[in-house]
Amino acid sequence: MVWTPRVTVAAVIERGGEFLLIEEETPDGLRLNQPAGHLEAGESIEHAVRRETLEETAHVFQPLGLVGTYLWRPDEEQAPTFLRFCFAGTVGEPLAGRALDHGIRRAFWLSAEALRARPAEHRSPLVMRCVDDYLRARASGRPWLPLDALYTHPAIADRQYGKQ
Repeated sequence: MVWTPRVTVAAVIERGGEFLLIEEETPDGLRLNQPAGHLEAGESIEHAVRRETLEETAHVFQPLGLVGTYLWRPDEEQAPTFLRFCFAGTVGEPLAGRALDHGIRRAFWLSAEALRARPAEHRSPLVMRCVDDYLRARASGRPWLPLDALYTHPAIADRQYGKQ
């Protein structure tokens, strides 16, 4: 058997001291997460985070940089390992009439303190870790990794989606 982590993307979006989050239905009940999801065949990592954010929040996401990469596996036996690419960026207003993905109850804004007070509702420990890393980078003045540090070979980059 070949071990392969599941590649995911997430968006940390801050506005006025609050972060854009989603409330989603999971096998463990309602959970809080950043707009996040899986990389699909034929798309770049940057395109994946733009797509997932739009699908889950109805907001068009403009990534500004990479906050970090995260490797995590739930404590369950036979659980998959996840490799998450977390981006910082901005959004405008939600697109009127745009439906959210199946299983997403709502998109809403919450402060880091309020999110930190609700750990039992986090989809994974990466939710708070990404916010904390974002806040540390912002406070230190350390820039995020630039988007051009992520390379996707032209043979596979966004063929079915168009260049982003």
